[in-house]
Amino acid sequence: MSKEIEIILPNGSKQKVAENTTLFEIKNQWMNAAVVGSIDGEIVDLSTPVKENAEIAFFDCTSKEGTTAICQLVILLLEEAIKSRYPEALFAKAQQKKQQIWVDLRVNQPLSALLLKDLEHHINQQIKNDPPIESVAMPVSEAKEVFQDNELKLAALADLANDQTVFVYSFGEVTEFFLEPTALELATAKYFSLQKVSGAYWLGNPDNEMLQRVMGVVFAEKAQLEAHLAYLEESEKRSHQKLGKELDLFMFSEEAPGMPFYLENGLIIRNELQKFLRELQAKYDYKEVKTPLILNQRLWERSGHWDHYKNNMYFTKVGEEEYALKPMNCPGHCLIFKDRKRSYRDLPIRMAEFGQVHRHEFSGALNGLLRVRTFCQDDAHIFVRPDQIEQEIALALKIIDEVYKIFGFEYSVELSTRPDNFMGEIELWDEAEAALGKVLTDQGYKYNINEGDGTFYGPKIDIYIKDALNRSHQCATVQLDFQMPGKFDLSYVDEKNQEVQPVMIHRAVFGSLDRFLGILIEHYAGAFPLWLAPKQVELVSVSQAHTAGVEDLFHEFHDAGIRVEKDLRNEKLGKKIREAELKKIPYIVVIGDKELKEGNFSVRKHGSETVQQLSKSAFMELLKQQVQEKNHQYY
Repeated sequence: MSKEIEIILPNGSKQKVAENTTLFEIKNQWMNAAVVGSIDGEIVDLSTPVKENAEIAFFDCTSKEGTTAICQLVILLLEEAIKSRYPEALFAKAQQKKQQIWVDLRVNQPLSALLLKDLEHHINQQIKNDPPIESVAMPVSEAKEVFQDNELKLAALADLANDQTVFVYSFGEVTEFFLEPTALELATAKYFSLQKVSGAYWLGNPDNEMLQRVMGVVFAEKAQLEAHLAYLEESEKRSHQKLGKELDLFMFSEEAPGMPFYLENGLIIRNELQKFLRELQAKYDYKEVKTPLILNQRLWERSGHWDHYKNNMYFTKVGEEEYALKPMNCPGHCLIFKDRKRSYRDLPIRMAEFGQVHRHEFSGALNGLLRVRTFCQDDAHIFVRPDQIEQEIALALKIIDEVYKIFGFEYSVELSTRPDNFMGEIELWDEAEAALGKVLTDQGYKYNINEGDGTFYGPKIDIYIKDALNRSHQCATVQLDFQMPGKFDLSYVDEKNQEVQPVMIHRAVFGSLDRFLGILIEHYAGAFPLWLAPKQVELVSVSQAHTAGVEDLFHEFHDAGIRVEKDLRNEKLGKKIREAELKKIPYIVVIGDKELKEGNFSVRKHGSETVQQLSKSAFMELLKQQVQEKNHQYY
């Protein structure tokens, strides 16, 4: 007869069960929704037997432990599906982060995205058939024996201590290990979607071989999966690369990978952004400068970029001298400051530049305008006395706030602290971090601490904006730097006629003008507010008889500074209106006999079926007012 033991359930009740009763049997009786459990605080899968008196806990799909468990189950099912089609497939370390999963593997042929639906079908069939999964917990030393024929798995196990416990699962022809327990009931894995096939360097090292990666998402509930798929569909509609092509904004070429070519429409938007910030900075007494694209290598050695950033830089030789394309503007601004004698009365000196910089990104990391190899930084460097630090940081934050309100962006704030590869003295770092924290607190900002994510020369405030799809993008930054002024022997004469080192504040609002434009394209889904729209009005003729009248109006609008386009084609009116809608032009004006005779326009907003009757003068005044107000609402 089996010995009885006592267990304490999550509700505090005590129950008698037979020795070696599994958590699966216990959960079926008392906690049916669980996918993993714990025995006296140790997380285990549901096949684990309870061998002595213990306190039991269970975790369902909505818990952190449950999310990990069902994601790992889908990974196991995915690997089995791949193995059934490609028996030679060798799997590397599988990974999961929140709802996302990815499996890296070596296989003899390139995988296609077309394969994903077949893999999904195979997994769903397995879930329906519900075959068993074998489970065993073992130390890493034993797991190395299990995976002795898989060098990719052995590399992952090599990072772990030999006595650490891992969970090893076998399903069909696949065996996999995880650091945490996995759900064992296949039905809990049914809300998943395979999303993408791509390349991935083994262990993330570009010097290693390129493996293939299959990525997907896993959710606990059907509604969550459906919401995510709807989100992805909307994201695809808003893709800045797709809209960039459709709206003639920018292009890329294999002759310059990762380096955007701006077309007329895209450059108009980019120039409007630059003009807007230029005017705002002038209001706050920022002086605009321009520094060279290439500078001598010794400058980058002096600034510290050589030691910390040379792998991301482009180099060239001029005569016998080594030069580099600038990845940052700050050393050039230091040279401008150093060019003449400065007095304490001159400070703060607010130096701004729309500087084109070049940074070598791996080809696999490139992503349209969001990740490029050359971009325009709206850079500013403010040289201050120590007593001016807080007021200048507060002013930088004020400018950032003004800009983001124009676009309707909500944002959050992080304070990033000293990284491992920091430059300078810890005491100065502590002082800089305290100064940034004090300003944020005094200005009423709620902020999170991002430990170790500062730049090598100083801590920073990072601003994260939220777009229309609630995605977070880090754009603006304010960085405090006690290091670089010392590297360049910068000084000013104080009130005691002594040479004193200034403090340097790095500040960007857009961050990268190019990346910010990519974010805006997706935020507005290509339907820009009037002040940014490449074409603000399209004049559509009803027939060929109205060509001359539309031509006259076109010139009148153009001379008034309105970005206007005309459609005089001998096409059906409905077709011309539909095509103007596809171009996302804010206002469409249909011009026929009545409009030319009476001077009243039938005005249609983009995305609206409503037609508004306005006189020419009233319409032009409306355009002028909306441009001036820079309203961020979509048109």
